[in-house]
Amino acid sequence: MKHVLFAGVVASALTLAMATTSFAADISGAGSTFIYPVFAKWADAYKTATGTGLNYQSIGSGGGISQVEAKTVTFGATDKPLSDDDLAKNGLVQFPMIMGGIVLTYNVAGLNPGDLVLDGKTTADIFLGKITSWDDAAIKALNPSLTLPSTPIVVTHRSDGSGTTFNFTDYLGKESPDWKDQIGSDTAVEWPVGVGAKGSEGVANTVKQTAGAIGYVEYAYAKQNDLSYAKMINAAGKTVSPSLDSFNAAASNADFANAKNFNLVITNQPGDASWPIAASTWVLIHAQPDDAAAAGEALKFFDWAYTTGKDQAAALDYVAIPDSVVALIEKSWDGITADGKPVFSK
Repeated sequence: MKHVLFAGVVASALTLAMATTSFAADISGAGSTFIYPVFAKWADAYKTATGTGLNYQSIGSGGGISQVEAKTVTFGATDKPLSDDDLAKNGLVQFPMIMGGIVLTYNVAGLNPGDLVLDGKTTADIFLGKITSWDDAAIKALNPSLTLPSTPIVVTHRSDGSGTTFNFTDYLGKESPDWKDQIGSDTAVEWPVGVGAKGSEGVANTVKQTAGAIGYVEYAYAKQNDLSYAKMINAAGKTVSPSLDSFNAAASNADFANAKNFNLVITNQPGDASWPIAASTWVLIHAQPDDAAAAGEALKFFDWAYTTGKDQAAALDYVAIPDSVVALIEKSWDGITADGKPVFSK
């Protein structure tokens, strides 16, 4: 599979106009960097098919939430679902757009993608600053066949409000009581150690440029930047590799049909084949948008992505939302109205 190198930390200013001038009809959105690679691919194909572009700012979930609340974009994208109260307070609805996997990516001389195996407790101890070199006994115990250098570990984390951080820290809290008690889980936390970078793009580039670094990114960023990524020991005690199959195995437990406002976090799912740091991205849009035409165009794009865009998502190792859930999502769009009428219809 061929991938294109991402532009790096400047991606906070990138849009997905796909080498064309943005027109008034273009759809505006902002937020999650987790979903950016597939939004980029969808935007290109949708522009070709319909003439409508997608102007999406990959600025992190926190920024996307702020911008959609302020009505500076038509939709936001977040990897942390909003609570019922926050949705009601801001007049928003949310629905899942895609699922995928977060990976630990590293830059250690002599180690290729998939060479390293980590588990939740060891990963938490690395990000807590308890494990500080790559030849630590805990890492060696998980990798008895590897020759690990004494290189210092350089922890790299997100500096911006991030749903990827929320899912990663949620996973660490499930695996490590120390992490849960001392740090907790949120879009931004007080990191005990490490250097911050903006966006998944920034983390990927920092890891690539820093000897001994480790960070967490959506899988596509590791692959597109030719970064090494770790295998993980999952909740069933099995060693698994990041892949569409292992992300699908985790996502198969996602019972969105019985989750109010589609609020369901899928880290650390059971199953021998499940990837432990699985995640979803939700779209946020106003239930009564000021610009009904813009909201309708956005929903047309999402409808297209759920159906025509499935193969493109799979090519980037994202998990498409199941058809049964899409039917529930699109039924919920009846509640997105202007002048008492739904802004979207097929």
